[in-house]
Amino acid sequence: MPDMKRRVAHKLRIGDILAGKPIIDNDRFSFLELGDKNIVRVNVIANIVERYDSEGEKKFSSLTLDDASGQVRIKAFGDDIEKMKNIIEGNTIRIIGILRYYNNEVYILPEIIKQVDPRYLLVRKLETEKNKPKEINKEEIVALKDKILEMIKSAEEEQGIDVDKIIMELKSRPDLINQEIQKFLEEGIIYEPRPGRLRYLG
Repeated sequence: MPDMKRRVAHKLRIGDILAGKPIIDNDRFSFLELGDKNIVRVNVIANIVERYDSEGEKKFSSLTLDDASGQVRIKAFGDDIEKMKNIIEGNTIRIIGILRYYNNEVYILPEIIKQVDPRYLLVRKLETEKNKPKEINKEEIVALKDKILEMIKSAEEEQGIDVDKIIMELKSRPDLINQEIQKFLEEGIIYEPRPGRLRYLG
């Protein structure tokens, strides 16, 4: 679908995906209902625990992901298998993809697969924690904004910086960092050349 890439890729743990309710419309998967969200695209960080490649005429590969909250599969067909090239069991990856549902199984069609540092698993766990403290010092927010912008500016020679790297290096709550990044995006101070990657616009 042409509008699919404009949909938000929700940062979730696998357990969240498994807890969702697949909504079927006219025998076709429409979206995953999770709380008050209707989810079509996801952004997941997990370990590869199994890889399968078909040897037959029809090209097919699958990766089984595990992030300690559950397991889900990535399935690729035809030319999309190229996106899984060089990905092996034991790798930690970030996958951005579209949810699909077939034969009582929710799985992910890959758009972007990138190998990442295993420490990002902890980052994602912190990002998705349900109970977050509400009180925050205003001076801390200002200092945090300055640090985020400084990191994005200083990464220009490397063609930008990943959101997860900012979260790992700054000793602050991931939800606050994401909140300030979103404000910078809305104000047009920074932009995303691709999902999860930030560059300075000034």
